[in-house]
Amino acid sequence: MIKTYARLAALTLAAWSTGALAADIVVIGHPGSAALSKEQVADIFLGKNQSLTPLDQADTAAIRAEFYKKATGRDLAQVKSTWSRLAFTGKGQPPKELPDAAAVKKAVAADPKAVGYIEKSAVDGSVKVIADID
Repeated sequence: MIKTYARLAALTLAAWSTGALAADIVVIGHPGSAALSKEQVADIFLGKNQSLTPLDQADTAAIRAEFYKKATGRDLAQVKSTWSRLAFTGKGQPPKELPDAAAVKKAVAADPKAVGYIEKSAVDGSVKVIADID
C-alpha cells in the first residue's frame, strides 16, 4: 500500500512538473483597463514598455516561473538577468514583488496603472482580465 501511495505521488509530481496540472494564468488590470496583447505583456514585464506598473508574485511561487515562460519565452534566470542589466544602466527597476495572488489582486484593484498575473480561478469583480497567457 505504501508503494501505491509513493507511485501515485511520483506520478502527480511528474504531471505537475511537466505542466499537465498547470493552471490557467491571466494578466489582470484595474476594472477600467484596456486589453493587452501577449507581446505587450512581455514588453511590460521585461521593462521595454513602462506605461504600466508590473507586479510579480513571490520568487518561490510556481506560477511566477510558469508565467514568465508562457508570457516571455524566458526562464526566471533570463528574466533576472534582463532586469539586472536594466537596473544597472538606470533604465528600469524590476516589478515589485508581492507575497501572493491575493496581494497582487488587491494592489491591482487599487491602482489603475498596475498589472499582475494570477490564476484565472482567482479573478473576481475587483479586477479585469486584460490578457490570457495560455
